[in-house]
Amino acid sequence: MGYVKQFMQYVKPYKWKIVWTILIGILKFGIPLLMPLILRYVIDNIIGAENLSNSDKITELLWLMGGAFVIFLILRPPIEYIRQYLAQWVGNNILYDLRDRLFDHIQKLSLNFYSKTKTGEIISRVIHDVEQSKNFVITGLMNVWLDLATILIAIIIMLTMDVGLTLVSIILFPFFGFAIKYFYGRLRRLTRDRSQALAEVQGHLHERVQGLPVTRSFALEDYEQEQFDTRNENFLNKALSHTDWNAKTFAVTNTITDLAPLLVITYAGYQVINGNLTLGTMVAFVGYMERVYSPLRRLINSSTVLVQSIASIDRVFEFFNEKYDITDKKDAKELGRIDGAVELDRVSFQYDEEENQVLKNVSLDVKSGETIAFVGMSGGGKSTLISLIPRFYDVTDGSIKVDGMDIRDVKARSLRDNIGMVLQDNILFSESIEVNIRMGNPDATDEEVIAAAKAANAHQFIEELPKGYRTMVGERGVKLSGGQKQRVAIARVFLKNPPILIFDEATSALDLESEHTIQEALEKLASDRTTFIVAHRLATITHADRIVVIENGEIQESGSHDELMRKKGSYYDLYQVQNLDNEPELV
Repeated sequence: MGYVKQFMQYVKPYKWKIVWTILIGILKFGIPLLMPLILRYVIDNIIGAENLSNSDKITELLWLMGGAFVIFLILRPPIEYIRQYLAQWVGNNILYDLRDRLFDHIQKLSLNFYSKTKTGEIISRVIHDVEQSKNFVITGLMNVWLDLATILIAIIIMLTMDVGLTLVSIILFPFFGFAIKYFYGRLRRLTRDRSQALAEVQGHLHERVQGLPVTRSFALEDYEQEQFDTRNENFLNKALSHTDWNAKTFAVTNTITDLAPLLVITYAGYQVINGNLTLGTMVAFVGYMERVYSPLRRLINSSTVLVQSIASIDRVFEFFNEKYDITDKKDAKELGRIDGAVELDRVSFQYDEEENQVLKNVSLDVKSGETIAFVGMSGGGKSTLISLIPRFYDVTDGSIKVDGMDIRDVKARSLRDNIGMVLQDNILFSESIEVNIRMGNPDATDEEVIAAAKAANAHQFIEELPKGYRTMVGERGVKLSGGQKQRVAIARVFLKNPPILIFDEATSALDLESEHTIQEALEKLASDRTTFIVAHRLATITHADRIVVIENGEIQESGSHDELMRKKGSYYDLYQVQNLDNEPELV
């Protein structure tokens, strides 16, 4: 059953509520089973009673139907309500638990995983497939048992009336077993293929919606339409294959359910003609055929639903079982507030075993409060190096120590509590500016948020916005300029107040005026903190205590701006290429 056993761990806390739902459901489905018995009694014992006068027949009929009305009008509705509510309550709570755990799982997966996986496919599994898994609870753990109980009770009642006719009624049951065994193995695979094709459409759509400005700027609408059509057509083909096989399944199984009542009517009619069976019993049996074969049809439908839900469960738990690249050791320590000394000891790193090393034997000793700038050509390993410090990835060889402790020996979250990052493309969430700044410290007061914004040179532009700090920034901060987004991101780090800072191309995408404003805020932020800077514009890092030139994953040279200029090595060449000798420095 694939990953169903894992899924059942989420069902276990609700097992008694499921039991109660089934028991109440048996009452709900059991009450209508009285109807053929009532009909039989009316035909044989009231209408066909030769020893009763018409007046007595009417009196007995009214008493019988009065009792029936009490059962069906007073007793059955609350039972129906309670069963429906309980079933949905259990299903929705299991989904809540599952999504809650999945979101926790999403936050723990490595950045390496996300670099290889489309966001839309993840969303498809968390939303669509989890929702489909609810059918396993409602149908597989509740309705199937209720339908089986209904069939069993109906057959027991039928046996008390006529054994031979009951055997005729259920003679086609084995054919259902063969049909289900034949059809549903393949149906599960086809369902899984369809779900995967849908996830690919969703993943592609999510990515292309985010990249719509690129599509328009390059006038790629026709090309992108073809790309989407390819994936959409693939989903259509998978869906039609699934529909074709599903239709065959229903054609066979429904034929069997239609033949069974015909057999009963034929045999019962023969027995009534020969005087071996009462008319009321025949009518009751025909009524019970509907009570038996309707649940049986539902079981066939349930089989289809279960196949779909099991395929979705498989996809959910495939994702659930993705391994974490970064995990805390069992004896990992809480780091607490640190001074900020960082030591890189012969660090090497590669993203995958089959790929080349991105960093090779990098060693660096950084004192608390020191500012270190990494420079070099693109692809040299600078951004990779700084992503190792907050342990977004683990080193392949060597070690990184903070205040003398290997970062693999401490809890990753406590390490990141001590690090603030300002990136080239800082992601803002589609909420208010206040909420985005407060992500640096969710418990901060309004006064602290404003103070952080002032320190980041952001307060003035925020106040000029229509709703000030409550202005919604749009998805990924689209309503703000690049410089405004950066200042909000810097304010977020001011509010966090970490001892270690990382700036990765924090000003490279900005105009000179915005860069100057943000550079001031960054220098204020970096005061008395250990700071790592990656920058292409060398004029922004000449103030650094040390400048480290990284080429092809190795440190080529290291020193202050003046030392490296006198040395006339790689840094000097880079500086000359940027033609900065005659430009005014912005630091």
